[in-house]
Amino acid sequence: MTFAEKILSKYAGEKKVIPGQIVTIYPDHLLTHDNTAAIIQKVKNELEKYGVYSKSLSVIVIDHVVPAASEKTALNHKIIRDFVNKYKIENFFDVGIGICHQVVIEKGIALPGKLILGSDSHTCSYGAVGAFSSGIDRTEAASLLLTGETWLKVPNSIKITLNGKLSNGVFAKDLILHIIGDISASGANYCSVEYCGDVEQFSIDDRFTITNMGIEMGAKNSVFNVDGITRSFLNSMKISPSAYESIYPDEEALYINELYYNVSEIVPLISCPHTVDNVKTVGEIEGLDIQQCLIGTCTNGRLSDLKIAADILNGKKISPDIRLLVLPASKAIFESALKLGIIQTLVESGAIILPTGCGPCLGAHQGILAPGERCLSTANRNFKGRMGCKEAEIYLASPATVAASALNGKITDPRTEMKK
Repeated sequence: MTFAEKILSKYAGEKKVIPGQIVTIYPDHLLTHDNTAAIIQKVKNELEKYGVYSKSLSVIVIDHVVPAASEKTALNHKIIRDFVNKYKIENFFDVGIGICHQVVIEKGIALPGKLILGSDSHTCSYGAVGAFSSGIDRTEAASLLLTGETWLKVPNSIKITLNGKLSNGVFAKDLILHIIGDISASGANYCSVEYCGDVEQFSIDDRFTITNMGIEMGAKNSVFNVDGITRSFLNSMKISPSAYESIYPDEEALYINELYYNVSEIVPLISCPHTVDNVKTVGEIEGLDIQQCLIGTCTNGRLSDLKIAADILNGKKISPDIRLLVLPASKAIFESALKLGIIQTLVESGAIILPTGCGPCLGAHQGILAPGERCLSTANRNFKGRMGCKEAEIYLASPATVAASALNGKITDPRTEMKK
């Protein structure tokens, strides 16, 4: 069996499952965020009558519009806090702790062999540490709150083998953009994507970036097998090996597709408007004027991402025509970046530091674009209107490409700045 088949058979209590089979499962955790307010309203009467299935099931993070941008938002936050207090929800992270997906991994909630569902499409991120994680809709989330139970269709699996080593100036973001550009935004629809091969070069941060964007190729789940990199990361968090059970695919597992990439051939890439799979090399559109840059989000807001940007911006000033927004993925990352002088370097270059959260990524709060403007972002989506304006354009790239471009006020190959 593949990874997905093995873990779903375990949670379904079946000896074996096959793609297309419907299984009933009890996930370890259910993630919700600011949308918790809307979800609990769906089952308000049932909650009053029956209560929640488990006070440890829910993981609730307020992160999408922080701090509250309006009275309506503030009321939603209050509704969530009242719900948490009333039902004694154990895993609650209020404004300022971090972006939900970062928090779930950072707090040791996502572990190898665990099954986590969330009412957010980028829940697939937790495959970075060997978990099966996937997004579900709000109605399913509401039902899970009450029953702890839901169903899943066993996905087909795709095996992606990565050979070679990334070149200098090329990063995990470029790799995942290359793959999405190759197979398309629907190339892995309702599939579990397994990465293998020369993966020891990828840190947990790198793997997080890659699995986070699994949904951008339609994947139900995206995962790296547990290895020394994973175990070292978990050990650094003081998580005992006895706290989790790693699950590996069988050598004779059957895949619907097997893909191979020589990563040493990949160059800096950019996803152009208005679809993530509209991928071009930086060289193809180098020199295009931009007005705003964003470094952060659940895709590339980790300490290593901020350091990559700071190394390029160190001792330099961004273009006066650019607004550079920096958004650490969590409070812990922000604190570490402060201690290491990374934040000071970014601020001195002209960057604006935003509170940890999701706001500008989805056009909900801070960093909204105006008609005709272009933003170069490390986020995961560039759909029309994604950053609050249907007449604006969003380009996606690595933190290095965004930092280099911020210096020049136009799309720039990061390798030119890294050589200086």
